[in-house]
Amino acid sequence: MASWQEKFKHLKEEINSFKIENQSSLEEFRLKFLSTKGLIKESMSWISEVPKEEKKNFGLLANEVKQLAERKFQELSAQMNSKQTDTKRYDMTMPSSPALIATRHPLKIIEQKIIRIFSQLGFAVQLGPEIEDDWHNFTGLNTPKDHPARDMQDTFYLTQDLSYLLRTQTSSTQIRVLETQDVPLKIITPGRVYRNETISARAHCTFHQIEGLYVDRQVSMSDLKQTVYFFAKQMFGSDQIRLRPSYFPFTEPSAEIDISCFICAQKGCNVCKKSGWVEIGGCGMVDPQVLINCKINPDEFNGYAFGMGLERIAMLYYQINDIRHFWHSDLRFLSQFKSEFP
Repeated sequence: MASWQEKFKHLKEEINSFKIENQSSLEEFRLKFLSTKGLIKESMSWISEVPKEEKKNFGLLANEVKQLAERKFQELSAQMNSKQTDTKRYDMTMPSSPALIATRHPLKIIEQKIIRIFSQLGFAVQLGPEIEDDWHNFTGLNTPKDHPARDMQDTFYLTQDLSYLLRTQTSSTQIRVLETQDVPLKIITPGRVYRNETISARAHCTFHQIEGLYVDRQVSMSDLKQTVYFFAKQMFGSDQIRLRPSYFPFTEPSAEIDISCFICAQKGCNVCKKSGWVEIGGCGMVDPQVLINCKINPDEFNGYAFGMGLERIAMLYYQINDIRHFWHSDLRFLSQFKSEFP
């Protein structure tokens, strides 16, 4: 009969010589050597054959064989995982993963469309900072610190002295351009703006505007009206708009621009406040004081300005009834929009 030392020797040789070809043979190794009914567990019964003075050596050898089997199992597992990875990586018969093609955000698509429309009229794009000072956002636009029009906009101020803020309108860029560029000029100023408003189906604290400014000699209100009509016709295929008298500190006279609600066909919905019309912006003739603030002679030059919310236009263009969809990053929503521009 073989001694317990010889049995452990044969067991070690069997462990070292074990080969695997697939996942089932790896499981066969585990069951044969490491399971509760495996050979390692069975070898513990050999201790009955060991003299008392050799039991310590038996324990050391038994532990050595067990560790050998565990290391061998880890090596074989790593070998099998490597084979599976290589097969998956280089198997040319496997079908390829579908390519996900990104699309532009619907607001960016609308912005590009609007820019192209106004570029046909000679408007150039100008960009400005989102963190503004009081002069460019308010005072230069004929809105001094004690002016009641400041109450129309709930502003995110960044300093205690209220000198810096997140811009509430892209009109601030118009002041920067009037201060640095010669007139006559035609510009549009797209960008993100911020106001402390309650988020709802038709309003958000962060939104986008695109504003226009035309300064030249003998500019009239009829020029402004035809520009707005041209935009509506090119954007929506319809000139169903109306100009309502309104008030803005930087234009006089001023008007709100409303367009027929395509979402409800003027029957009334949450977006149009049951009126059948959606306000998309404001417009008017540039107040002479604004030109004076920018060191331009109002007796020689005048102009018109307009501003629109991109979200409102996008909601009408795509017939979306909730402005919050633009901010939820839901791929089910965003993947529906395809840009017509390269």
